[in-house]
Amino acid sequence: MARLAHLLLSHAGHCRRLRPSQSVSFFWRSLSSSGPISPVSYTVKPKDPNDEGDPDPSAKEAASPPSHPTPPPSRPRSSFPDGGSGPWTREDARFVKDIPTISPVSYASRVAPLPEYKAPDPQENRDEEGLLQQEARRIQPRGPTRSIFATQEEEKIPFPTLIPQEKKPQKVPMDLMEAIRQVKVNARRRFVETVEAHVNLGVDPRRGDQMVRGALTLPHGTGKTVRVAVFAEGPSVEEARAAGADIVGGNELIEEIKNGGGKLNFDKCIATPMFMPRLSKIARILGPRGLMPNPKLGSVTSDVSGAVKAAKSGRIDFKIDKTAIVHVGLGKVNFSEESLRENIGAFVHSLLVAKPVGLKKTSKYAGYVKNFTLSSTMGPGFPITIQSLSLAADNYNKVHVKQ
Repeated sequence: MARLAHLLLSHAGHCRRLRPSQSVSFFWRSLSSSGPISPVSYTVKPKDPNDEGDPDPSAKEAASPPSHPTPPPSRPRSSFPDGGSGPWTREDARFVKDIPTISPVSYASRVAPLPEYKAPDPQENRDEEGLLQQEARRIQPRGPTRSIFATQEEEKIPFPTLIPQEKKPQKVPMDLMEAIRQVKVNARRRFVETVEAHVNLGVDPRRGDQMVRGALTLPHGTGKTVRVAVFAEGPSVEEARAAGADIVGGNELIEEIKNGGGKLNFDKCIATPMFMPRLSKIARILGPRGLMPNPKLGSVTSDVSGAVKAAKSGRIDFKIDKTAIVHVGLGKVNFSEESLRENIGAFVHSLLVAKPVGLKKTSKYAGYVKNFTLSSTMGPGFPITIQSLSLAADNYNKVHVKQ
């Protein structure tokens, strides 16, 4: 074997310098020229004299792990006083198959001693209660206390409580003359209140064909001084001043209103047709206040003198709001009952004239005038019957319109 190993090593060193085909042929030539290989024999290992009594030698080989090194020599059994049943060591137990059972060792449990019980002393309890009562008397106020916020005792109401809602009885519509008397009686303010009319109409203000607006001149005026401004040039200026206009001007008046910060010192506005394009500069100021001249209301006209006289004598404009209600003042509470009746009749007549064409009903009032309420500036309102309003409008039509 040594010879074969020497040949293999020398062949491996020589093959590194040869090609693969040359290295194989060289190996076989060298192997054949070396001669026959002689066998090598080894002496038999003597048996251990201590293992002669074992019936099964393979049991000890199975007990010891093959990968573990050779165990140390076991203690001869003759050394134990009981002939081989003596105590086992930890080293012996690792290489022996049948190990005697080891009984577990138990120790008595340790319990901590309980504290010694002492009966409570009644005298100590009395002392503690006395101290607590003394502290309580010190904290409590000597006299009765009263909260600075509680001015009076609040009424205790059980919860939940249903509070009945008080419904005001609806007023019954009355005659026009009776309503005028009630308005005059309930006007108790220190100033002269205005008699106002509030009419709820059965139209849709969102529709353009059902818009209600108009103008009229009251027979007995409104009872207040009206300041009139006229936008005119040339001969119309002297005509307006002769009719009683308070303010007359042209472009300079437009610039004054534009730069005045929204302050106006007139109640009515009249303009000639040539001034309408120029008024667009101040339309945002006049429009929201209802002062913008309108041809439908007669405030845009070439007859400046007649328009100023009509405005001074008590001309009013009316228009429905978003809730289809018309609010208008028809005089003062110091007017006579007959004068107020004629003014109301003139307003109802103009309201019927402004009735939309698309609103078709069997009667002039049915479906158009829902309710008519008369009141003072700061007084209660009184509903009026449609029959009495119709009589007042017919009387005005006979006396003033047909003449």
